[in-house]
Amino acid sequence: MIAELVSLFPQAEWDIDDDGFVTSAHPFFPPVWEIVLQSIATIVVVAVIVKFAGPSIKKYYRERTERIQNEMDAAAEARQQAETEATQIRSSLGDIDAERSQMLAEAREQAEALLAEGHARIDEEVAALHGRAESEITSWANRSGDELRVEISSHAARAVDAVVAESIDDALAQQLIEDFITRVGAGQSPVQGG
Repeated sequence: MIAELVSLFPQAEWDIDDDGFVTSAHPFFPPVWEIVLQSIATIVVVAVIVKFAGPSIKKYYRERTERIQNEMDAAAEARQQAETEATQIRSSLGDIDAERSQMLAEAREQAEALLAEGHARIDEEVAALHGRAESEITSWANRSGDELRVEISSHAARAVDAVVAESIDDALAQQLIEDFITRVGAGQSPVQGG
């Protein structure tokens, strides 16, 4: 059966050149029976594609068109919103200048209040430090005076002891002891009297 079909088609028309390459009868076109077969095959393939793939392709392009239209609508809406917001921003720009001036004035007032408060606090702290310093200086002076008196008394006592020890003889020492005992017995302070 295949042999009968093949016999219906004209036999291939080609030549073999001197180098052994196959050449066709016409330099540009293939044999006619090949053109007919290829045309029939192309028509069949295109018909199958149109029949089965056509609806899918139409659906794809319809969805693509709808998607692009939706994106264009969303972009137009976004542009309209942006223009509205830009108009609002431009109109509120004057308000921003007024608010900025007001905020700067408030900030200056707060800064001046903080500076005044800081100066007052610093003045109070300086006065307190001066008071503490003066009291400490007075305390140190008193303490130094007391320490100096104690030192002078100590040196004076040693000096008096040394002078008295050199100048008192035994008779004078005996008389001083008796006078001391007499005063103590009489109830007088040994320092008092004369």
